[in-house]
Amino acid sequence: MSQPAGQGGARPLALFERVARTIALAGGVLSLCTACVVVLSVLLRWANIGSVPGDFEIVQMATAITVFCSLPLCQLHRGNIMVDTFTNFLPRRVTTAIDAMWDLVYAGLMLILAFSLAQGARDVIRNGTSTMVLGLPLWPAIALASALTLVLALTAVTTARKLMRGRP
Repeated sequence: MSQPAGQGGARPLALFERVARTIALAGGVLSLCTACVVVLSVLLRWANIGSVPGDFEIVQMATAITVFCSLPLCQLHRGNIMVDTFTNFLPRRVTTAIDAMWDLVYAGLMLILAFSLAQGARDVIRNGTSTMVLGLPLWPAIALASALTLVLALTAVTTARKLMRGRP
């Protein structure tokens, strides 16, 4: 089955859009849950009842995951900070090619980071590292960050392809 002319990159982009939106939505829900934990813990302290045990551990892990959840959608919509001071005078086609090259560099760096995080998760599994108060294992958060970073790398490759095909 062949694709209609001009639709070559539309399907992967639409797929990444759906995946990125779903991941960002999950990160937003996790962020709201984290905020609820903080509010509950503060209210309990205010009422001199105590606090949510391990609240800071929950907040640390959840915040890290929510940041990684937002990055693919940010990349897809070119929401990362870009400094174009030295390229403003260049033709649009040249700046688009430069942007595509930097997207590929970013993808490469994210692949290295994803691999490093996966190695870290493996090491944490081996040594059984867990949080101090709740005793939660750290490896699931690190492994999830690795997977999300891999999604980010693939998204950056997709945005580079889009730029190379002349679609900003």
